[in-house]
Amino acid sequence: MADITAADIRKLRELTGAGMSDVKKALVDNDGDFEKAKAWLREKGKAQVAKRAARSAANGLVESYLHRSDPQLPPTLGVLIELRCETDFVAKTEDFKQLARDLAQHIAAADPLYVTADQVPNEVLEAERKIYEAAAREEGKPEPAITKIVEGRVNGYLKASVLLDQPWVKDGKVTIGALLDQAGASLGEKIEVGRFSRFNIRQA
Repeated sequence: MADITAADIRKLRELTGAGMSDVKKALVDNDGDFEKAKAWLREKGKAQVAKRAARSAANGLVESYLHRSDPQLPPTLGVLIELRCETDFVAKTEDFKQLARDLAQHIAAADPLYVTADQVPNEVLEAERKIYEAAAREEGKPEPAITKIVEGRVNGYLKASVLLDQPWVKDGKVTIGALLDQAGASLGEKIEVGRFSRFNIRQA
Protein backbone atom coordinates (compact mmCIF):
# COMPACT_ATOMS: atom_id res chain seq x y z
CA MET A 1 0.00 0.00 0.00
CA ALA A 2 1.30 3.44 -0.96
CA ASP A 3 2.24 5.95 1.71
CA ILE A 4 -0.44 8.67 1.41
CA THR A 5 0.73 12.01 2.79
CA ALA A 6 -1.19 15.13 3.76
CA ALA A 7 0.49 16.89 0.84
CA ASP A 8 -0.89 14.25 -1.55
CA ILE A 9 -4.40 14.73 -0.18
CA ARG A 10 -4.14 18.52 -0.41
CA LYS A 11 -2.82 18.36 -3.99
CA LEU A 12 -5.64 16.08 -5.17
CA ARG A 13 -8.22 18.27 -3.41
CA GLU A 14 -6.89 21.30 -5.27
CA LEU A 15 -7.01 19.43 -8.59
CA THR A 16 -10.52 18.03 -8.20
CA GLY A 17 -12.39 20.16 -5.65
CA ALA A 18 -13.56 16.97 -3.92
CA GLY A 19 -13.98 16.60 -0.16
CA MET A 20 -11.06 15.53 2.01
CA SER A 21 -12.50 12.13 2.98
CA ASP A 22 -13.33 11.34 -0.67
CA VAL A 23 -9.85 12.37 -1.78
CA LYS A 24 -8.17 10.22 0.86
CA LYS A 25 -10.32 7.21 -0.04
CA ALA A 26 -9.58 7.72 -3.76
CA LEU A 27 -5.84 7.71 -3.11
CA VAL A 28 -5.98 4.73 -0.77
CA ASP A 29 -8.21 2.66 -3.08
CA ASN A 30 -5.96 3.45 -6.05
CA ASP A 31 -2.64 2.86 -4.28
CA GLY A 32 -1.60 6.51 -4.47
CA ASP A 33 -1.98 6.74 -8.27
CA PHE A 34 -3.14 10.33 -8.94
CA GLU A 35 -4.60 9.68 -12.40
CA LYS A 36 -6.59 6.66 -11.25
CA ALA A 37 -7.70 8.57 -8.15
CA LYS A 38 -8.91 11.49 -10.28
CA ALA A 39 -10.84 9.10 -12.54
CA TRP A 40 -12.36 7.45 -9.44
CA LEU A 41 -13.45 10.83 -8.09
CA ARG A 42 -14.93 11.83 -11.44
CA GLU A 43 -17.04 8.68 -11.50
CA LYS A 44 -18.04 9.16 -7.88
CA GLY A 45 -18.87 12.79 -8.60
CA LYS A 46 -21.11 11.76 -11.48
CA ALA A 47 -22.98 9.34 -9.26
CA GLN A 48 -23.41 12.00 -6.59
CA VAL A 49 -24.62 14.52 -9.15
CA ALA A 50 -27.20 12.04 -10.43
CA LYS A 51 -28.45 11.44 -6.89
CA ARG A 52 -28.70 15.19 -6.24
CA ALA A 53 -30.45 15.99 -9.53
CA ALA A 54 -33.94 15.45 -8.11
CA ARG A 55 -33.29 17.61 -5.06
CA SER A 56 -34.56 21.17 -4.78
CA ALA A 57 -31.99 23.96 -4.81
CA ALA A 58 -34.19 26.43 -2.94
CA ASN A 59 -31.44 28.51 -1.32
CA GLY A 60 -28.43 30.41 -2.55
CA LEU A 61 -27.38 33.96 -3.24
CA VAL A 62 -27.20 36.70 -5.85
CA GLU A 63 -23.67 37.84 -6.66
CA SER A 64 -22.64 40.95 -8.61
CA TYR A 65 -19.49 41.88 -10.46
CA LEU A 66 -18.59 45.30 -11.85
CA HIS A 67 -15.72 45.74 -14.28
CA ARG A 68 -13.77 48.95 -14.81
CA SER A 69 -11.48 49.28 -17.82
CA ASP A 70 -9.67 51.98 -15.84
CA PRO A 71 -9.66 52.38 -12.03
CA GLN A 72 -10.35 56.09 -12.48
CA LEU A 73 -13.47 55.49 -14.60
CA PRO A 74 -16.91 54.19 -13.63
CA PRO A 75 -17.72 50.54 -14.42
CA THR A 76 -19.03 49.85 -17.91
CA LEU A 77 -19.62 46.11 -17.58
CA GLY A 78 -21.67 44.38 -14.89
CA VAL A 79 -23.00 40.92 -14.09
CA LEU A 80 -25.70 39.63 -11.75
CA ILE A 81 -25.86 35.89 -11.18
CA GLU A 82 -28.25 33.74 -9.15
CA LEU A 83 -26.35 30.73 -7.77
CA ARG A 84 -28.54 28.17 -6.04
CA CYS A 85 -27.91 25.42 -3.47
CA GLU A 86 -30.01 23.30 -1.12
CA THR A 87 -29.41 24.93 2.27
CA ASP A 88 -28.65 28.37 3.65
CA PHE A 89 -25.76 26.76 5.56
CA VAL A 90 -23.91 26.10 2.29
CA ALA A 91 -24.99 29.47 0.86
CA LYS A 92 -23.11 31.18 3.72
CA THR A 93 -19.83 29.31 3.18
CA GLU A 94 -16.84 31.11 1.71
CA ASP A 95 -16.38 28.36 -0.91
CA PHE A 96 -19.90 28.94 -2.24
CA LYS A 97 -19.46 32.70 -2.25
CA GLN A 98 -16.13 32.37 -4.06
CA LEU A 99 -17.76 30.11 -6.66
CA ALA A 100 -20.41 32.78 -7.27
CA ARG A 101 -17.72 35.44 -7.67
CA ASP A 102 -15.77 33.24 -10.08
CA LEU A 103 -18.89 32.60 -12.15
CA ALA A 104 -19.78 36.30 -12.28
CA GLN A 105 -16.30 37.15 -13.52
CA HIS A 106 -16.43 34.30 -16.04
CA ILE A 107 -19.74 35.60 -17.43
CA ALA A 108 -18.27 39.10 -17.73
CA ALA A 109 -15.36 37.73 -19.77
CA ALA A 110 -17.01 34.93 -21.79
CA ASP A 111 -20.40 36.56 -22.53
CA PRO A 112 -22.66 33.45 -22.56
CA LEU A 113 -26.22 33.82 -23.78
CA TYR A 114 -27.91 30.87 -22.05
CA VAL A 115 -27.40 28.79 -18.91
CA THR A 116 -28.10 25.37 -20.47
CA ALA A 117 -28.32 24.04 -24.03
CA ASP A 118 -32.03 23.26 -23.71
CA GLN A 119 -32.68 27.00 -23.24
CA VAL A 120 -31.48 27.75 -26.77
CA PRO A 121 -34.60 28.32 -28.93
CA ASN A 122 -35.05 25.88 -31.83
CA GLU A 123 -35.39 28.78 -34.25
CA VAL A 124 -31.96 30.05 -33.20
CA LEU A 125 -30.39 26.64 -33.83
CA GLU A 126 -32.12 26.31 -37.19
CA ALA A 127 -30.93 29.77 -38.23
CA GLU A 128 -27.36 28.83 -37.24
CA ARG A 129 -27.61 25.57 -39.20
CA LYS A 130 -28.69 27.44 -42.34
CA ILE A 131 -25.80 29.87 -41.99
CA TYR A 132 -23.26 27.06 -41.52
CA GLU A 133 -24.72 25.01 -44.37
CA ALA A 134 -24.54 27.95 -46.76
CA ALA A 135 -20.97 28.67 -45.65
CA ALA A 136 -19.94 25.02 -46.12
CA ARG A 137 -21.36 24.98 -49.65
CA GLU A 138 -19.63 28.26 -50.47
CA GLU A 139 -16.37 26.79 -49.19
CA GLY A 140 -16.82 23.91 -51.65
CA LYS A 141 -17.13 21.19 -49.02
CA PRO A 142 -18.20 17.78 -50.40
CA GLU A 143 -21.94 17.19 -50.14
CA PRO A 144 -21.71 13.99 -48.01
CA ALA A 145 -19.64 15.86 -45.41
CA ILE A 146 -21.84 18.94 -45.09
CA THR A 147 -24.24 17.54 -42.47
CA LYS A 148 -21.35 16.51 -40.21
CA ILE A 149 -19.63 19.88 -40.71
CA VAL A 150 -22.84 21.77 -39.89
CA GLU A 151 -23.45 19.78 -36.69
CA GLY A 152 -19.85 20.31 -35.64
CA ARG A 153 -20.25 24.06 -36.06
CA VAL A 154 -23.56 24.03 -34.21
CA ASN A 155 -21.82 22.25 -31.33
CA GLY A 156 -19.17 24.95 -31.46
CA TYR A 157 -21.89 27.60 -31.25
CA LEU A 158 -23.36 25.90 -28.18
CA LYS A 159 -19.95 25.64 -26.56
CA ALA A 160 -19.46 29.37 -27.07
CA SER A 161 -22.99 30.46 -26.11
CA VAL A 162 -24.08 28.12 -23.29
CA LEU A 163 -22.63 28.87 -19.87
CA LEU A 164 -22.41 25.26 -18.67
CA ASP A 165 -20.62 24.19 -21.87
CA GLN A 166 -18.06 26.99 -21.87
CA PRO A 167 -14.46 26.32 -20.79
CA TRP A 168 -13.81 28.11 -17.51
CA VAL A 169 -11.75 31.25 -18.16
CA LYS A 170 -9.44 30.39 -15.23
CA ASP A 171 -8.83 26.82 -16.45
CA GLY A 172 -9.68 25.97 -20.05
CA LYS A 173 -9.56 22.24 -19.32
CA VAL A 174 -12.64 22.50 -17.08
CA THR A 175 -16.12 23.45 -18.30
CA ILE A 176 -18.43 25.50 -16.11
CA GLY A 177 -20.69 22.44 -15.85
CA ALA A 178 -17.78 20.38 -14.52
CA LEU A 179 -16.87 23.20 -12.15
CA LEU A 180 -20.39 23.11 -10.68
CA ASP A 181 -20.20 19.31 -10.40
CA GLN A 182 -16.93 19.61 -8.50
CA ALA A 183 -18.45 22.21 -6.18
CA GLY A 184 -21.47 19.99 -5.60
CA ALA A 185 -19.24 17.03 -4.76
CA SER A 186 -17.15 19.15 -2.41
CA LEU A 187 -20.08 20.86 -0.67
CA GLY A 188 -22.36 17.82 -0.72
CA GLU A 189 -25.32 19.64 -2.25
CA LYS A 190 -26.94 20.32 -5.58
CA ILE A 191 -25.38 23.49 -7.01
CA GLU A 192 -26.88 25.20 -10.03
CA VAL A 193 -27.04 28.53 -11.81
CA GLY A 194 -30.58 29.85 -11.72
CA ARG A 195 -30.14 32.78 -14.11
CA PHE A 196 -27.81 35.63 -14.93
CA SER A 197 -27.78 39.04 -16.57
CA ARG A 198 -24.84 40.75 -18.21
CA PHE A 199 -24.82 44.51 -18.83
CA ASN A 200 -22.35 46.23 -21.12
CA ILE A 201 -22.64 49.97 -21.75
CA ARG A 202 -20.49 49.68 -24.88
CA GLN A 203 -22.85 47.14 -26.44
CA ALA A 204 -26.07 48.91 -25.48
